[in-house]
Amino acid sequence: MLKASKVDHLNIEVLNASTNNVNKASDNNAQHAGFCKQLKQCEQQWWQARQRLIALEERWMFWFGENSLIMWLMWQLVSYVLVAIVLMLSSKLFDVQLYLWQYMTIFGVQTLLFAVTLGSKGRLANRLQNNIDSADFVREQALNEMYILASDIILPAIHASAPISLQTIHERYKSHLKLASLQRLLQKEVEAGRLILSQYQIEAEVLPPELADEALSPYADKMVYKSLVNIS
Repeated sequence: MLKASKVDHLNIEVLNASTNNVNKASDNNAQHAGFCKQLKQCEQQWWQARQRLIALEERWMFWFGENSLIMWLMWQLVSYVLVAIVLMLSSKLFDVQLYLWQYMTIFGVQTLLFAVTLGSKGRLANRLQNNIDSADFVREQALNEMYILASDIILPAIHASAPISLQTIHERYKSHLKLASLQRLLQKEVEAGRLILSQYQIEAEVLPPELADEALSPYADKMVYKSLVNIS
């Protein structure tokens, strides 16, 4: 009877241990799923911030770059043509007859507005530059949040597997991050002196988001990272 009691007690302990292992595995899976969700959210925020920053920089180059004065004059000529077409169509559709002095007044007001806007070019450029700085701050903040999350699981595993190519890393973590996102996180490790990339230093971050992965893909298997963390 005592022996049967001991066996039952042993079975209960085994069952409890098995239950604990299952619970721990379930907790780990839930924690991993939560980590993946957070990482993808941070990546999405980073890509959106990048896209906004690139759009603002392109707008600045268009309106306030080296040849911006030519663009301003060209658009003013286009606006003259558009206004003239609208006036001609309006006079035909509504049977309205405009005199020469009325045309001159309309184009004079249009020219005055252009002169005022051109005079405010510096102020408009500063305002747009402030928007660019703000977008750059948001982008960098999103990147840092993504980097902190990746430092918990992804980056230590990469250091442990180094030397390793970007292509191998992407195949391992493509369900977590896009190729360009992984490259940018690894570049932060290179800048911090924890990884070495001997060749193919590609600045994919300056590319539009829809082109970044495509630009990196041909070189991913040749971009091999070596870890300096365990080197004394």
